[in-house]
Amino acid sequence: HMGASGHEAAQIAAALTMKPGSDWFFPYYRDAAFCLKIGMTVREQLLSFLSKSDDANDGRQMPHHYSHKNLRIVSQSSVTGTQFLQAVGCAISRKLEKNNEIVYVSAGEGTTSQGDFHEALNWASNSKVPVIFHIQDNEYAISTHKSIQNADSVYAMASGYRNLSRYDVNGVDFFETNLAFKEATERARKGRGPSLIVSNVVRLLPHSSSDDQRKYRTEKELINDKKRDPITLLQKECLKQKFISLEEFENIDKKIQMSIEEDIKWSLEQNNPDPSQAHTHVYSNDYSLVESDINYISKNKIVMVDALNHAMDEEMSFNDKMIIYGQDIADPKGGVFTATKGLSDKYGNERVFNSPLAESSIVGTAIGLAVTGYKPVIEIQFADYIWTAMMQIRNEVVTMRYRSNNIWNCPLVIRAPVGGYINGGIYHSQSIDGYFMHMPGIYIAYPSNAADAKGLLKMACRMRDPVIFMEHKHLYRQGYASTEEPDKDYVLPYGKAKVILEGDDLTIITWGVMVQKSLEAIKSLGSDYNIELIDLRTLNPLDIDLIKNSIKKTGKVLVAHEDNITNGPGAEISAIISEKCFEYLDGPIMRIGSKNSPVPFNKILEDEILPQTDDISNKIIELMEY
Repeated sequence: HMGASGHEAAQIAAALTMKPGSDWFFPYYRDAAFCLKIGMTVREQLLSFLSKSDDANDGRQMPHHYSHKNLRIVSQSSVTGTQFLQAVGCAISRKLEKNNEIVYVSAGEGTTSQGDFHEALNWASNSKVPVIFHIQDNEYAISTHKSIQNADSVYAMASGYRNLSRYDVNGVDFFETNLAFKEATERARKGRGPSLIVSNVVRLLPHSSSDDQRKYRTEKELINDKKRDPITLLQKECLKQKFISLEEFENIDKKIQMSIEEDIKWSLEQNNPDPSQAHTHVYSNDYSLVESDINYISKNKIVMVDALNHAMDEEMSFNDKMIIYGQDIADPKGGVFTATKGLSDKYGNERVFNSPLAESSIVGTAIGLAVTGYKPVIEIQFADYIWTAMMQIRNEVVTMRYRSNNIWNCPLVIRAPVGGYINGGIYHSQSIDGYFMHMPGIYIAYPSNAADAKGLLKMACRMRDPVIFMEHKHLYRQGYASTEEPDKDYVLPYGKAKVILEGDDLTIITWGVMVQKSLEAIKSLGSDYNIELIDLRTLNPLDIDLIKNSIKKTGKVLVAHEDNITNGPGAEISAIISEKCFEYLDGPIMRIGSKNSPVPFNKILEDEILPQTDDISNKIIELMEY
């Protein structure tokens, strides 16, 4: 349990200025009073507190992780700070809609130590979006006092952002706080930009039911805090002004207590979640596995990077809710690899635009856009720099559908140039497929040629689930990866691998740049072996049926990938083969991958670390001789 006592006045003061079901809300775990005033019922909150079966999360979330689709309370997680950038993304969509809707996001003062808070203030202020940041300052982040958290007050730290209006209010004074929110909401609705309201409140209860604040606070402090109880202060002021009598207050208290007792009894009687449904709603499971007919525009071949560009162009025309952004992606540059060249000129800077140089900002805002119905297709300039966005990806993007019991979804597309063989050194050569295969809730594409890249990206733009689209930089302009270009109606389903070469001696399972290296290895061996080569095309889902049928025929299998050999994607694929195809195997499952080392800059050193054609051919011989 996370008590809201001491925060009620500030929260009610804020909620009274909002429009439930019209405005958008990203509350934090202590916003119980705020959510009640927005329209959640006591019973709805109790079902969540008691982890009962309900529509909001069906026992999947801890208490105080608020979510309500009709009231536009977006599903919240346990992570502190990720909601700020999501709220900014939501506010970007409201500004695009020009509908006077605003966005509320809240947190405690401790969370302002998170970089996402400052990234959110920066983007919101620069873009003048209609978002109100509510920082409820009760001085303690669990046991850590704000004097240790921050170099100055939150109000002072935010002084450098243009277009940001700031308020520092006595949060236990309902009237003072309500006045600040009235001004901030009016300002936001008129398009004047964001506001930051710091409400100085008091935490009358421990951080949570697992905490004992007597361990780190003095008895005198706790007694003084009770003197700032906003409910007691409001009651005294009302009695002083003779708005209401003490007897009337006592009657109200009795009615509330009786109502709460009834609600508790009702909630305890409700059903627990059905354990058979615990694994549902990780994905939407509504995509087609039927590959559309492929008709080529012309016999002239197209390189992969241009196929990706054309795919985005066609999907932008197909879906007016699709938005593309990232670092340097707007014209005249059009991306460091020119994948987005010409798109901002064609569709305008509202739909195709440059982002700040901040990966967490890019992904976090995309979440906020996606929950409002937009289709953000974002670019992480180099996959090597995706790591600052991992909190948003791992704890927000991939869990949104699951944790909200299929109420909210987050169907964004993350384009990520990956891989080596370009002399890019340690920080422009990384493979990330092994990390993301371990992450339920996000699909993974990894094409090896232009036609597949176009079909897979177009499908990603139409799916109702998040996708990370891995584009190997070495393949962007390679002649061997170029193909004839499919027309605008071609989409390639996820989970459909392709047999590149048929054979019955050995199966090679691979993807991305390793497809070509495997072809070269097979060619170097001449006609000695009859090898079947499979291009997976997507790593989640995997085409298990095609793999199984191939191994039934060949009896031997080699998994070739560029990622590290240890805990690489080949380890998981090998484990699946061992479980599902063991009786068909005539030899050990073998793997090829990069050595367990960063990828160095010098080409001679890079060749030593990354798998080469000879490595594959030698492993084929070893396996065939087993």
